[in-house]
Amino acid sequence: ATLAMRRIDRPRAMAAPAAVVADIGALVHDITRALPAECVVHGAGVAVAGIVRRPDNTVVLAPNLGWRDTPIGTLLADVLPGGLPIAVANEGDLGALAENTRGAAVGMANVLYVSGEVGVGGGIISGGRAMTSASGFAGEIGHIPVNLDGLACNCGAIGCWETEVGEEALLRRAGLAPGGGRAAFDAVCTAAAAGDARTLAVMRAHGRWLGVGLATLINVLDPELVVMGGIFGRLHPYVAEAIDDELGARVLPALRSEVRVAPSRLAEDAPLVGASELAWAALLADPAGVAPSGVPARAF
Repeated sequence: ATLAMRRIDRPRAMAAPAAVVADIGALVHDITRALPAECVVHGAGVAVAGIVRRPDNTVVLAPNLGWRDTPIGTLLADVLPGGLPIAVANEGDLGALAENTRGAAVGMANVLYVSGEVGVGGGIISGGRAMTSASGFAGEIGHIPVNLDGLACNCGAIGCWETEVGEEALLRRAGLAPGGGRAAFDAVCTAAAAGDARTLAVMRAHGRWLGVGLATLINVLDPELVVMGGIFGRLHPYVAEAIDDELGARVLPALRSEVRVAPSRLAEDAPLVGASELAWAALLADPAGVAPSGVPARAF
């Protein structure tokens, strides 16, 4: 059960690690004040939109944040009570974990989780286990090339998938400022829900590009389910038909008949739920050994 939740919407711009850590510290202090006095905290899980080196909780690269080799775990340790275990991981990987544990993909062994906001990320469950890779870049699906004549991406390449299907691309197609953030995105969704013809055309164009990227991923990964998370979960009712058309034209027939595309059940909270699962992992693996190390909520 979720006991309490707080949210800060930061500007859609690159953010200094120190500023983000300060915000997190303030949120943690605020939220622990709201917990019952008898609560004990056993760990902190952190979801980051970037490539994470888990052994030392370092963000190797986060193009949309402007971070490179950022020791976010060490920085957070300075604002959290001493000795509290901290686990940092990529938000796409955590979203996949959450959906596979508590969401749309419970009990499934081969799942692709696709999450969108400013950037696009993903997590992959293969054979019932999270997919790992040599350098930790598995799941960076936002940077598959889809448009050789497309826009420059924050990663330095041209025509990455996230330049066609991320939040800024949707707002640009809708004739709004790309940096409009949550309010602008909400306005587009409201117009689509009201049946505005121009907005629905924008959604169809956006859905086509989503289908182009998903087709490549399905042909390579052969998942039984694709879970659309982040903003894609909200867009799903308006882009599903266009996605289906592209998949029908581009995915190998034998694979197309076996895969479903569905919205996330955990919505935008999926990476946070996954981070909570990660933080709980050590306690669940050894309750007797870990329990004494908990930090009272009032110590924050």
